[in-house]
Amino acid sequence: MLIFCLAIFLLLITPGPGVLSTAGVGTAYGFRAGLRYVFGLLLGTNLVALAVISGLATIVLANAWARSALLVISSVYLLTIAYRIAFAGSRIAFIAARSQPGIKAGLLLQTINPKAYVFNSTMFSGFAFMPESLITETLVKLLIINLIWIPIHLLWLWAGSSVHQLNLKPRTQFAINCMMALAMLIVVGLALLSLNY
Repeated sequence: MLIFCLAIFLLLITPGPGVLSTAGVGTAYGFRAGLRYVFGLLLGTNLVALAVISGLATIVLANAWARSALLVISSVYLLTIAYRIAFAGSRIAFIAARSQPGIKAGLLLQTINPKAYVFNSTMFSGFAFMPESLITETLVKLLIINLIWIPIHLLWLWAGSSVHQLNLKPRTQFAINCMMALAMLIVVGLALLSLNY
């Protein structure tokens, strides 16, 4: 179970659409406003988990058209975020949020987030630690994932809301923006590679 927890932590702490957008909402609107968005992400990630556990995600994603459509939509969305990050101007921005996103925006992001599907598929199909009771193991995994997921996303939200207080030189801010954009492009590349798995 310790390896399972470590895998969750390492997969969730790395920049992906959820954590990058969470930091961006914190940067643009502050911690309190970002809590609604994080709640939407939490609902979305649990819906994706239920879709994976129930096999619904497998049925939908087995259809080549549906899988390609999801990949294209999520890739375009992630490329848009990467563009906004890189060209955010003189302020550091994880995303250039123009209107205050709430629960609905977080929920939507997770339903098109390829990392959410890969993450949940990996967590629920591997790391068996209660082979005698699949139902109990699944419920324990859901609990553990949420207990790790929530503080990590709150940490990213806090980091984003703290960024605007830094007084960095424009060149440094631009370099940080470009690194964040590159991270998003890597996420898009991994999503495109997942088309073949």
